[in-house]
Amino acid sequence: MDISKVSSFADYFVIASAGSDRQIDAILETIDEDLRKAEKIRPRGREGTPKTGWVLLDYGDVIVHIFGTEERSFYDLESLWASAVPVVRIQ
Repeated sequence: MDISKVSSFADYFVIASAGSDRQIDAILETIDEDLRKAEKIRPRGREGTPKTGWVLLDYGDVIVHIFGTEERSFYDLESLWASAVPVVRIQ
C-alpha cells in the first residue's frame, strides 16, 4: 500500500498472509535473507513473533506486516488505511 500521502512515518506497507506460524517464519526469513544478501539492507526494528500471528519488519520507508489468516482479518489494515491508495495485490 502506498501510504506516503497520509503518513509521516513510512511510504509503503507490504502486507502478507500465511496459514501457519511456520509459514510466517518462512516468509520472514526469506525477506530478511534476500534483502541482506542482495541489497545489504537490515530492518531497523522487528516486532512480534510467528507464534503471535503478526510480525512487523521496519525498513524505514517500508513497513512489512506478515499476518496469520485470523490476525489479518481481525486487524484489517487495508480498511484502516483505505484512503492510502493505490493497493497492489499479489497472489
